[in-house]
Amino acid sequence: MAKTLLLEPTAGPADCCAPLTREPLGAEAAVVLAGRVKAIADPTRLRLLSLVAAYEGQEACVCDLTEPVGLSQPTVSHHLKILVDAGLLNREKRGVWSFYSLVPGALDSLAAVLQS
Repeated sequence: MAKTLLLEPTAGPADCCAPLTREPLGAEAAVVLAGRVKAIADPTRLRLLSLVAAYEGQEACVCDLTEPVGLSQPTVSHHLKILVDAGLLNREKRGVWSFYSLVPGALDSLAAVLQS
């Protein structure tokens, strides 16, 4: 009994690859997003961001944030600086205290990229 070899037609790129349905993340945007994701990947920083967002006007003094996370003021300030550098929080100095507020749209833009 002879064996018959069946050859399938060669598939081209159009046959195997789905078309893009939205604009992919560019190189520069990926660097910014990676910095933000890295900043919020720490549990303390994620909590601090959540605390600031929960305060009236989405603004809090560093003195209000130390007790809820159970860390010293210098440690909390260090974490807040990372969030500021990542573009998630604004810092405003008032006398001897620093006040932190959410950067308008920063969390929305982060969520938009992560949604499918």
